Amino acid sequence: MIEDIDRDALVKYRLNQATETIELAKFLVKNDKLVIAVNRIYYGMYYALTALALKNSFETSKHGQLIGWFNKEFISTNKVDPKFGKILRNAFQNRTKGDYDAFVNFENVEVEIMLSEMSCFIEEIEQLIL
Repeated sequence: MIEDIDRDALVKYRLNQATETIELAKFLVKNDKLVIAVNRIYYGMYYALTALALKNSFETSKHGQLIGWFNKEFISTNKVDPKFGKILRNAFQNRTKGDYDAFVNFENVEVEIMLSEMSCFIEEIEQLIL
């Protein structure tokens, strides 16, 4: 169990990590490193979601459990627009495809859209935390 002071610091750390990942993903897209950018796009959202979970005293190291918790607590209850659940699910699926499948290619336009969605997702999560 994480102490409250440590929890607050960790929430801030994870949010900062999420926003820094936006810049990293932009750099990767600009330099045509699209598969790696897709990975970072998902992880930026994951860091923000981890911050939200910590703020709400939910802890897990499993991505599926974290996504399930978010869907149950925020999407199903309409605290968050369902589009954010779809954005997260698509990012997770694309990251998995990019990390584990062979000969994966993403189009620049497609990754630019993912990057924009990532920024919106992180902003939405920040609003829930602040």
